Amino acid sequence: MEKHINTKCLYGNQKNKHNDPTGAISTPIYQTATFAHPAVGQSTGYDYSRVQNPTREQLEHIMTALENGNDTVAFSSGMAAIQACMELFEPGDHILSSDDLYGGSVRLFDHINRKNGLEIDYIDTSDLLNIEKSIKSNTKAIYIETPTNPMMQVTDLRAVAKICKKYQLLLIVDNTFLTPYYQNPISLGADIVLHSGTKFLGGHNDTLAGFLVTANEQLSERIRFVVKTIGTGLAPFDSWLILRGIKTLALRMECQQKNALVIVDWLTKHPKVKEVYYVGLPSHPGYHTNLNQATGFGSMISFRVDQKETAVALLEQVKLIQYAESLGGVESLITYPMLQTHADLPKEKQEEKGITDTLLRFSVGIEHVDDLIADLAQALEIQ
Repeated sequence: MEKHINTKCLYGNQKNKHNDPTGAISTPIYQTATFAHPAVGQSTGYDYSRVQNPTREQLEHIMTALENGNDTVAFSSGMAAIQACMELFEPGDHILSSDDLYGGSVRLFDHINRKNGLEIDYIDTSDLLNIEKSIKSNTKAIYIETPTNPMMQVTDLRAVAKICKKYQLLLIVDNTFLTPYYQNPISLGADIVLHSGTKFLGGHNDTLAGFLVTANEQLSERIRFVVKTIGTGLAPFDSWLILRGIKTLALRMECQQKNALVIVDWLTKHPKVKEVYYVGLPSHPGYHTNLNQATGFGSMISFRVDQKETAVALLEQVKLIQYAESLGGVESLITYPMLQTHADLPKEKQEEKGITDTLLRFSVGIEHVDDLIADLAQALEIQ
């Protein structure tokens, strides 16, 4: 019988079973670089922690179950996972990507992957006709964030999966914002699902991690060869921290979304807030698409204030909410994309996407919503 996702967060698709003879409830941290062989030609199943480690293996099992995948590889960061994914391609290959991406992904694509011979075009992937007309003879994959960072655009994953199947392309989906608790891209037709595990999966702003979840064995073998070769697998202690974080994923996601819905309603009524970007708003252009492919809206909000001075005052005057990069943790964080997450984008690209000096991104945490609203209210009144 298929387990509920709350149960999968603890056990994956099996009972509390891992490679420890003591019956420890918490997966042990196997802090070892190497493993002894019982005899010549024999192995315990583990040889060297760069290749596999029991703590990391349990985490990968949990992630595979959560995303309904075939296999998962855990990496030292989200960026390491993206780069490993890009190693699937050859010089001259063409990739279509969402044009509203985390700035670090754009930096990697433009300054590392292009140098290595990949051809990358950015398009509005919410426009299906635009996708199809942008496919070329050397196109190998479509890379999507949904919702996007920071403008919260939504792409119809089922429809894009059909296009990918038609043209024999890989569909790669960054599922960091909604997590497998709210969205399962592989079930919608994706070939690879990517996560920055640093964010909601870890949930405590205390470690870095990344994941690639694959839909089939062939992709799994190729990615495992990459991680074995370049050595970017997640360390045992960090694997344990993410395992611990995932145990409360369902509880945190529900609490954070509940807070976000109340805060969005408050923001839309504030005179200094001019626009609110949240996929849970019925007025959001991707609202119905998101409803059809996800079970929730998450807790990421972007909003635009009336002037730069208001944005700066809010960032400097919040007391409970912290002005910091990153997202998805139990602590609420507010970010200035033009100076932080998207600082490396050329000015004209920032403006084209609406990433201006009045745009703020808010990762809603688990604090009491009344305290969060009170903090926003006092900070907005100062300017």
